Amino acid sequence: MPQGTVKFFNDDKGFGFITPDEGSKDVFVHINSCNGDIAENDVVTYEVEETPKGLSAVKVSVV
Repeated sequence: MPQGTVKFFNDDKGFGFITPDEGSKDVFVHINSCNGDIAENDVVTYEVEETPKGLSAVKVSVV
């Protein structure tokens, strides 16, 4: 399961981006895909799902 750091998260809009530890492109994350609350600079694990708009993180959990 990939691990990364929450680069940006907007609580009001419910979305943000995760920077993967392996250095690949940032991954979009939506609040509905999170197991609990996340915030900027949290280290998280997640799974990646391909969507029509690009990669999206799902099953996101704070480490």
